[in-house]
Amino acid sequence: MTITIVAGARPNFMKIAPIIEAIKKSNQSGKNIHYRLVHTGQHYDKNLSDTFFESLNIPFPDSNLEVKSGTQAEQTAAIMIGFEKELQQHPCDLVLVVGDVTSTMACTIVAKKAHIKVAHVEAGIRSGDITMPEEINRIVTDSLTDYFFTTSNHANNNLKQLGVTKDKIFFVGNVMIDTLLKNDVRFQKPELWDQLHLEAKKYLVLTLHRPSNVDEQEQLSSMLSLITNLGKDYPIIFPVHPRTKQVLEAMHIDAPNLHFVEPLGYLEFNFLVKHALAVLTDSGGITEETTVMNVPCITLRENTERPETCELGTNVLAGKDPEKIETAFQTLLSGKWKDTTIPKLWDGKTAERIIEHLINIYQL
Repeated sequence: MTITIVAGARPNFMKIAPIIEAIKKSNQSGKNIHYRLVHTGQHYDKNLSDTFFESLNIPFPDSNLEVKSGTQAEQTAAIMIGFEKELQQHPCDLVLVVGDVTSTMACTIVAKKAHIKVAHVEAGIRSGDITMPEEINRIVTDSLTDYFFTTSNHANNNLKQLGVTKDKIFFVGNVMIDTLLKNDVRFQKPELWDQLHLEAKKYLVLTLHRPSNVDEQEQLSSMLSLITNLGKDYPIIFPVHPRTKQVLEAMHIDAPNLHFVEPLGYLEFNFLVKHALAVLTDSGGITEETTVMNVPCITLRENTERPETCELGTNVLAGKDPEKIETAFQTLLSGKWKDTTIPKLWDGKTAERIIEHLINIYQL
């Protein structure tokens, strides 16, 4: 059995690492299972691609479609054209996609039109916000997927409501957490730690990248002003995503405690997260990691596709509401933030369960 694994953007890299490792272990134990790794090139900044393969010990891809940037339509079309050629030249038994990026959706469509079965890792999650490109990617991908590997009962229920039969839903846990737990002892102190004289639990980490937060200068300026004022007694470390950097360059931010830094590698970034007083973010994946690391997390979005991080974990939805953000800060600074409960099966063994299920399905 040959599986073509698709990686398109930063979060994908962290999710495929343990899956590849699980495939290799099964192959070494005598199972006839192999993989081919395809990088669509959806993210091409070195800090968002090559560094991740190197630091997480992931083999470099067998193929790179080198799609790069463009509008949603341009990028989707380029991925589909490139991936169609890839499958024609290198047939496989199954295409495995992860997450909810453009590559996830585009490669799923191409695979199904080529009559190849698709497995979706992190299937069934929903924010309910159709204005998010990721939500559209999730809906389309799950409408075509054959095997659904899920992170939570919320995802299971979402799929059942869509009419997906139980025999196609596999509750396996969170593959992102496999990578987090494996690499915890390898987290690396970034150079900026000493440069900015940081101390554990005495700084905040901020990440913003969603269009609703960063594309409008007025909205971004207002949010940064509020956060830097509420957190005035703490350094705020803001690794700047390329799309955000373009907007910030046109602004004049005057906040001595706000430090813009280049995007960090996985091991360095999670060192910062682990030792932070709290994280403020609009990223879904980071809310999962903070939940497992028991780090307070304020999500600057109106919704989340990972409700378990709010119900069980350390995450609180504040959106763009100044009052909610201020209330969250008050709770944080008073030392009354909730402790985490780790969601079921977020135990570092998700990838092993995924490959075990595929071995059973294909009777290897």
